[in-house]
Amino acid sequence: MKGPALTVDVVALAGDPVASVLLIERANDPFLGSWALPGGFVEPGERVPAAAARELHEETGLAASPASLELLGVYDTPGRDPRGQTVSVVYVLRAERELPARGGDDASRASWFALDALPPLAFDHALVIADAVSSPAPGRRS
Repeated sequence: MKGPALTVDVVALAGDPVASVLLIERANDPFLGSWALPGGFVEPGERVPAAAARELHEETGLAASPASLELLGVYDTPGRDPRGQTVSVVYVLRAERELPARGGDDASRASWFALDALPPLAFDHALVIADAVSSPAPGRRS
């Protein structure tokens, strides 16, 4: 049985209050050259939080343990990926400041962007970032 593909994305946010988000420039289609959140496909036998930490490290050089990632939600709107139906489990990584990042794997660049100066984004990542920014940090009231 062929079903939707399982993917992960990571919204890395810096500052308190949140001032910036880490994006990657895609080195492959779809959306070649566009900015997006770090993420990708979950590999067979891989746990979802481990896949999120792996993709973050491969595409930005940032090392995060799966335990340091906060679950934001599941994004499954049909048509969100032109390659076919995907279901993405999205995590948030919160940092006090912008951490050094570099593009790697299928990301040609990684860069921090101010929330009020985001470039056009691939997929549904503008919605995902808005959700992450409006989601209170654990232990914090909104």
